[in-house]
Amino acid sequence: MRRRLGGLIFDAVFSSPMQRAVRTAEIAGFPNPEFTPLLREFDYGEYEGITSAEIRARNPGWELFRDGCPGGETPAQVYARALEFIQLCQAKGGRVLVFAHGHILRAVAAAWLRLDITAAGGLQLDVATLNRLRDDADHGRLLAMWNAP
Repeated sequence: MRRRLGGLIFDAVFSSPMQRAVRTAEIAGFPNPEFTPLLREFDYGEYEGITSAEIRARNPGWELFRDGCPGGETPAQVYARALEFIQLCQAKGGRVLVFAHGHILRAVAAAWLRLDITAAGGLQLDVATLNRLRDDADHGRLLAMWNAP
C-alpha cells in the first residue's frame, strides 16, 4: 500500500517493533508501519542499560562497531541484518520510509555504501533526524542526506 508524506509517495513504511520507533512513526503520520525485527536496535547483551562511558570504564578502547557486546550481537551479525533489510527494501521497489534506532540505521548506511561495519562508528546520528539513501543510475549507491534536522 502506497503512503504519502507531503509531496512524497512511499511504496513501503517499515518500523522497528520497539515502542519508541512505533511512536515516532505514529507522530509522523504513519500509524500502521510494517514491523520488522531486522530494524531492532543493537543487542547490547551484558552492556544493556549502561552508558558508553561506563562500558569504556570497564573495557578501555571499546568501540561498538568494532567490538560488539559480550552476550549480545557482534558487528558482523548487525551488518548481516542491515544487508538483509536492504534486500527487503529492494524487493519492495520504489521509495521506502523507515523508523528505527541510531545504531542499526548507521549499520544500514554503511551496508548501503558497501563499507565495512566499522565505518558506521563515524556516522553521527542524532535523534529525530532525516536521512536519505538512494540509488543513482550514474553514481550508484549514495548517502544523499544524513543527520538532517
